[in-house]
Amino acid sequence: MAVLPIRTVPDPILRKKTKRVTSIDKSVKKLIADMLETLHAEEGRAGLAAPQVGVSLRITVIGLPEAEDIILINGEIVRRKGERVVSEGCLSIPGYMGEVQRAESVTAKGLDINGKNIRIKGEGLLAQALEHELDHLDGVLYIDKLVSPDSLRKIQPEDTETI
Repeated sequence: MAVLPIRTVPDPILRKKTKRVTSIDKSVKKLIADMLETLHAEEGRAGLAAPQVGVSLRITVIGLPEAEDIILINGEIVRRKGERVVSEGCLSIPGYMGEVQRAESVTAKGLDINGKNIRIKGEGLLAQALEHELDHLDGVLYIDKLVSPDSLRKIQPEDTETI
């Protein structure tokens, strides 16, 4: 396993729609292991999408405090419920946070690392992480969803909790 470098704006891979995974082979499983290692390399990281490590595949990993890691291949949101405004940051846009509108709860579907169909229902931070990471797979960044351009603010490294 390896800690992979994080791609940051304006890297063009962050703006591309990713490709579906057609086979969960050894290379995909190694990528997932490396993504999990990268996610947990620093405190405060909640999720990571494959484009953030330079790979244009529909793979996300989410690791919230005191919860089991989530691996979602070919993930997509199938249901959103409610609305709320949250403060959000991103590993690919270091040093900034902004206010975005997210669902109160979401349901996502996709495949697990063994190719089994899964559905994940999430509220609060998990819902936010699912929306944020799955947006990455379509080339969408949180700065595209700011409630107001004025809500984007520069932050100090110790203030960050990134999605």
